[in-house]
Amino acid sequence: MTKKKIEIKWLSEPEEHDYPAATSYLSLLYDESVIDAYVEKLKRASTSAFKAKDIFRASGLPLVGVSNAHVEKDQQKIESGQALAPLLLIRDSTNGKVIIADGYHRLCAIYSYDEDAIISCKIA
Repeated sequence: MTKKKIEIKWLSEPEEHDYPAATSYLSLLYDESVIDAYVEKLKRASTSAFKAKDIFRASGLPLVGVSNAHVEKDQQKIESGQALAPLLLIRDSTNGKVIIADGYHRLCAIYSYDEDAIISCKIA
């Protein structure tokens, strides 16, 4: 199914709840001191932009189906012209991957429209 091109709008900064969400996810992977350092780096990082398909390739994660409730919610935001929060990404150079600390469902929603879409993100 081909969807029409939709302009994806971005907030200039992550939403307040995005950093605690990232911290929660990262707590499964790292100890507290490492998490604190990453979150501080993310807060200070300037906004970058990468193609959706490149973030998926770098993360090694699968695409969550469009029937996922969180993906559907983000698709509705895109269709209604609401701005999305930038993704929060961590470069895990030890494992050669990018960790999506926050924004996985937003990424999946955007990818379902256009794999070449430019994604706003902060990366540490």
